[in-house]
Amino acid sequence: MSATLGTLLHELQPDWKIVAFERLSDVAQESSNPWNNAGTGHAALCELNYMPQQGDAPLDPAKAISINEQFQQSRQFWSSLVDKGILDAPSTFINATPHMTFVRGEKDVAYLKKRYEVLKDQPLFAGIEYSEDSRVINQWAPLLMQKRRKGEPFAATRVPSGTDVDFGALTHQLFDHLTASGVDLRVNHEVRSLKKQKDGRWRIKYRNTIGRTPNEITARFVFVGAGGWALKLLQSSRIPEIKGYGVFPIGGQFLKTTNPAIVAQHKAKVYSQASVGAPPMSVPHLDTRVVEGEASLMFGPFATFSPKFLKKGSMLDIVTQVRTHNLWPMLRVAFANPDLIMYLVSELLKNHRKKVESLRTFMPTAKDEDWTLINAGQRAQVMKKDPKKGGVLQFGTEVVSSADGSIAGLLGASPGASTAVPIMLDLLKKCFPAEYPGWESTLRELIPTFGEKLNTDPALAAKSTEATAATLGLNS
Repeated sequence: MSATLGTLLHELQPDWKIVAFERLSDVAQESSNPWNNAGTGHAALCELNYMPQQGDAPLDPAKAISINEQFQQSRQFWSSLVDKGILDAPSTFINATPHMTFVRGEKDVAYLKKRYEVLKDQPLFAGIEYSEDSRVINQWAPLLMQKRRKGEPFAATRVPSGTDVDFGALTHQLFDHLTASGVDLRVNHEVRSLKKQKDGRWRIKYRNTIGRTPNEITARFVFVGAGGWALKLLQSSRIPEIKGYGVFPIGGQFLKTTNPAIVAQHKAKVYSQASVGAPPMSVPHLDTRVVEGEASLMFGPFATFSPKFLKKGSMLDIVTQVRTHNLWPMLRVAFANPDLIMYLVSELLKNHRKKVESLRTFMPTAKDEDWTLINAGQRAQVMKKDPKKGGVLQFGTEVVSSADGSIAGLLGASPGASTAVPIMLDLLKKCFPAEYPGWESTLRELIPTFGEKLNTDPALAAKSTEATAATLGLNS
């Protein structure tokens, strides 16, 4: 998010001075690190949680379409940066990877077929395929079908135009360009407090994490893109808009294999239904990953628990966030989500063997010895006030900004990095209302369909997706 915002601001206003602080020794070591996330280019092609079944009501594609529209903006922005030489060869950060959904059981098969019928005529979902035929699904993803139990109802959808994204590589390339263009990136520097001065500027106190040397700087605008720590820094700013917010940290693990014989049989990201009580970010999926040119497979995530808001955070994070204004909303969330608590407990009790057993629901031939566990990133799920329920657990991302637009921060997780561009565009419009109209022509150069909806214009949707696919090398 910070790399995206910095790049946008630098392209729109190259005369502005930008300073970025990173408490670790390098950028993209937390949630953006390729092994700390699934690398899915989230476009709602395979993620069922964007189109849940609500009783007997017809399936509503609005959320799925919205997420896809947002991802198209990100793709257009990256394409423009490739054309400008800001980003390296596309294969270093994005690769064509079909997106699939695979379900078992009569109820889920019926749901998936309804979802397909709703989406197949939507322009942004052109090319989606559906099958209940084991021979067809075996062609799409052989590992799903080998030694599959006979008579078991199953179905799958497939969209060939899906992607796998290395957000770590993307972040590094964006910051490499920024620093080469004069942006001041200070690694090993931790922001300690934010205080607004009488002249409207922000005084940022920070320290070098190696020598512990304190220092400070002033700025007229601050963006807090600190992952799970964003809440702590926004609380330090004392803006009233952060009142009532808390976060619930959820960690994750993935099973990973680099066995060439296994990896060669699966080129797709295959999502399924979440377990009862599981947050959307814990939807099980078997994924192709391409990191630094090497392909591997990952399955998960498996939830873990740590009181830290970041992998390299503090054990006191979950306690030190508590304020009088957010205690009640957080307690209400705890009381209202017993399924989530039970889910986390059941996940924590799983050993390596049990986790491979979960993988076998996707890949019946999976062997314990072929898979190793890796720790993924920490996700800080938003808890916030709710006038009716007292407090709610929110899945998704949310920008919190001050009334005057001088400070903003990002809370939450999925779909996260995939929709960084539209999220940061919304932030620019809100925080820079005077400058924004003058930036629109440049934004149209960076994002050709800026201000337009693709899904309502089939010709434009096809032209745009084909153009970005060509630039990003996604047509093969």
